[in-house]
Amino acid sequence: MIMTELEILFEDEHYIAVNKPAGVMVHRSSIAKDDNPVYAMQVLRDQMGHHVYPLHRIDRPTSGVLWFARNRDVVPVFQEQFITKDIQKYYLTAVRGYTKEHEGLIDYPLRKNLKKELQDAQTAYLRLGQVEIPIQSSPRHDTSRYSLVRASPLTGRMHQIRRHFAHERNYIIGDNTHGDNRQNRFFRMHFQMHHMLLHAWFTVFDHPITGEKITVTAPLPDHFYKIITEFGWKELV
Repeated sequence: MIMTELEILFEDEHYIAVNKPAGVMVHRSSIAKDDNPVYAMQVLRDQMGHHVYPLHRIDRPTSGVLWFARNRDVVPVFQEQFITKDIQKYYLTAVRGYTKEHEGLIDYPLRKNLKKELQDAQTAYLRLGQVEIPIQSSPRHDTSRYSLVRASPLTGRMHQIRRHFAHERNYIIGDNTHGDNRQNRFFRMHFQMHHMLLHAWFTVFDHPITGEKITVTAPLPDHFYKIITEFGWKELV
């Protein structure tokens, strides 16, 4: 992947928000296995002509809103709002099956790894739409059901949204780590969809310096918009 610029969603003298494409890492990491990974921090630094400081992370296969600071001094006050949950983060995802409820809370503790203790983890969600298509994706059923979901992590555990919906058996489509491989193959075959359908959709918060109410929304990537159109969900987003 070659990238010279990121889409700027918000910019002032203190902070910058970009629309991170799927497959782009936030910053350098030892987990990158490919030869030429792309790092959002490096691309944005070169694009803006000065250093930038990542304020949070989103997974590599996840697209959407990603925040940076222009200088070190304004990093702590922004990150404090993550700790106090004053920043509201909303993701859009498509999952296998129908969610149990129209609106609910997944309260299920998670481990960072097998050696770590369990940590509290909560994800609120709202089902925006559902669809049943007349195509068999499993030998047990003649049709296939899916839900369009807005998810909001109330805690910040690793792969939290992905793991929480996997726990509910509402696997996120395209998730190769916590998802359903049969569904992923089905979407590659029938929809030529090779990405994970999880998008950091919008954030809402009070600007920590100016106090202004800020809402920043990231347009959906083409691969996600294609599925939304295919399933008749365009009017829901």
